[in-house]
Amino acid sequence: MLHPILEVNGVTKTIGKRLLINKTSFKLEKGKIYGFIGPNGAGKTTLMRIMTGLIQPTTGEVLIDSKSIVKEREEAISKIGAIIESPVFFDYMTGRQVLRNLSRLHKTIKKSEREKHITELLQRVGLEGRADESVKTYSLGMKQRLGIAQSMLGHPEILLLDEPSNGLDPMGMRELRDIIIHLRETENYTFFISSHLLDELQHICDHLIVIREGKIVWSGETADLVNEGERLEDSFMRMMQS
Repeated sequence: MLHPILEVNGVTKTIGKRLLINKTSFKLEKGKIYGFIGPNGAGKTTLMRIMTGLIQPTTGEVLIDSKSIVKEREEAISKIGAIIESPVFFDYMTGRQVLRNLSRLHKTIKKSEREKHITELLQRVGLEGRADESVKTYSLGMKQRLGIAQSMLGHPEILLLDEPSNGLDPMGMRELRDIIIHLRETENYTFFISSHLLDELQHICDHLIVIREGKIVWSGETADLVNEGERLEDSFMRMMQS
């Protein structure tokens, strides 16, 4: 692996006597799509919250482009965007207004460039034609795409998406998949995606990371986990039963 864009080094998280994350380590390479899978309660969302700086690890560290998310927080988190759980918006706002309000929180966005940046993001996620309509008129898939645009504010290099396909119909899932692949191919984003929809991850992920009871039990290329002609769901179930 070349210089990793993100490193999780020996991260542990405890709350009281509960061990949520257990000495977890892995690295992400720039421009790759990573699937993050595990059973309910395995620690996926907790670890993603640590990776985005929303909560601190009990021990260990997260480095983003060699910057500590604890010691060099502002510089580190400027390189990461995230949707942790389903995005929530004020329905009375338009998509453009949502991004405009949130853009004011990003120091890396110059005021003179704000509107251009917002328009470009709306175009990238295919919402330019509905940008000035109320969010309450958006389908769930459109709201998820607006969430991705929100996570891209400020020019991050890594996007963490927690269950982005939840509740989407097949068309919505296809649109989301196409956007993720397009952003990786055209702008070299690194994606870290948690999902229970394993068939979707099998379509788009270069690498998979499997967590169980707070500990990484497998990490590698998707092709190395899934046997030829097999579904990822079958490989995952076999691993959980072993």
